[in-house]
Amino acid sequence: MNNPLGRKYLAILLVLLLGGINILSQEPVFYVTISTNMGNMKVKLYNETPNHRDNFLKLAGEKHFDGTLFYRVVKGFVIQGGSSDSRNAAPGRAIGYGKAINIDSEFDDECFHKKGAICAPRQPEDVNHFKMSDISQFYIVQGRKYTNEELDLIEKATNNPIKIELKKQFYVPHKEELARLKTEDPKAFNKLLREIKDKIAFHYSISNKKEFTEEQRQAYTTIGGTPELDGEYTVFGEVVEGLDVIRKIAAMDVDKANRPYTDVKIKVTVEKL
Repeated sequence: MNNPLGRKYLAILLVLLLGGINILSQEPVFYVTISTNMGNMKVKLYNETPNHRDNFLKLAGEKHFDGTLFYRVVKGFVIQGGSSDSRNAAPGRAIGYGKAINIDSEFDDECFHKKGAICAPRQPEDVNHFKMSDISQFYIVQGRKYTNEELDLIEKATNNPIKIELKKQFYVPHKEELARLKTEDPKAFNKLLREIKDKIAFHYSISNKKEFTEEQRQAYTTIGGTPELDGEYTVFGEVVEGLDVIRKIAAMDVDKANRPYTDVKIKVTVEKL
C-alpha cells in the first residue's frame, strides 16, 4: 500500500483491534450487593484472591447468606455476619458457630484491611496452623485512622521478635567463637560475622514480617482501617458504595456478646456483568 493516508488508517485499525483483544482478555470484575434493613452496600470482589472470590460468589448464588445476621458488631473495628447459625437466632443465643467452609488463605499486599474491606474470619492458629479462611461468613472493616508513628509501632511489634529469634538461632551459638576470633584471627572473624549477618538477613526477608506499603500507609492515615490484621486474615474485596451503612451498623447498641439488640438481616445478591 503506497498511499500514506491508507497506511495511517491501517495503523489506526491495528491499534483498535489489538486494543480490543486486550480488553476482551482482561478478567471480568465481579460485584455483589449486601442488602440489610440498615441500608445496602455494593462490594467489589478482588481478582487477586480468586479462590475466595469464587467461593463467595458460589455461596451467594446458593442463598447461603440470605437471612443471616450481622451478629458481631464492634464499633471502630469490624462488623461480622453470615454465619448460618445466626438465621432466626433467638435473642441472647450464642452465634458464630455455624458449619465452617475452610479454604486456603490468599494474602496479597494490594488487598489490605482499609475501611470497607470485606474479609474472611478463621479459627485461631493453635487449631489452624495455616491460617485457613472460613468463607462461610465474613467481616467488613470499619477501623479508625492511624498515624505513621502508630503504624511504625505495629511493624516493630511484629518484626522485633522475629529479629530476636533469628539472632538466637544464628548468632548466639557462635558468640564465644566470634569473641575468640576477634583477637586471634580478625580475618576469620569478619568472614564468619558476614556469613551470620547474611543468614539473618535472608531468613528475615522470607519471614512473616510486617512492612506497610506506601499505598497501605496512605489509606490507613486517611480513611482508616485495621492494619494490625494484615497478613493474619484474607481480604477479598471492598465496599465501593454504602460505606455509611458500616457506620450505621457499627453505631448500634449491642449486648455483652456484641450482637445488636435489633437484628440486622443480610441478603447477598450477585450483580450481573
